[in-house]
Amino acid sequence: MSYADIAAKGPKQSPEEVRAPALPEVQHSDDSVSSLVDVDSPHISSVPSDYESQSVKTDTQADRQEREQEIKREAKELKDKAAAKKEQAKDKVKKNSDNPVVLGNAIGAAVLASVLGIGAYRKYARGELTGKLVAAWVGVVGLLGVGDYYVSQYFFKQYPPKK
Repeated sequence: MSYADIAAKGPKQSPEEVRAPALPEVQHSDDSVSSLVDVDSPHISSVPSDYESQSVKTDTQADRQEREQEIKREAKELKDKAAAKKEQAKDKVKKNSDNPVVLGNAIGAAVLASVLGIGAYRKYARGELTGKLVAAWVGVVGLLGVGDYYVSQYFFKQYPPKK
């Protein structure tokens, strides 16, 4: 059974319902004509003849270029600060290269990284490396890091770092 058959069985439309609603009409008035701009009036600005040869053509473009220059200055300042911190860190490492606490931490980190890397590769090669195992070892490394911090603080009292 089609939709047309079902609709034919239903109630009939009244003559008002059959007729389409009237379309809205535009009301014509001369009020809108008075607000038109007179092109001969002086408030219309014109473009100078050398407009195309200007490097900055609009206020928006000038503002954008000013913001870009400010961003470049800030980036240069940040870069200079980072370079200064890098130099300070290099100097600190050079000064403390003979400190036994620093040497012990460096050797410990290298050994731990090697052991974990080799162990993880062996587990991966056998297909036994899982997310739970990795998470457990990350937790162990975190605990070792916290322990190392407190032990290092104790030994730094005996062998203070050079500043």
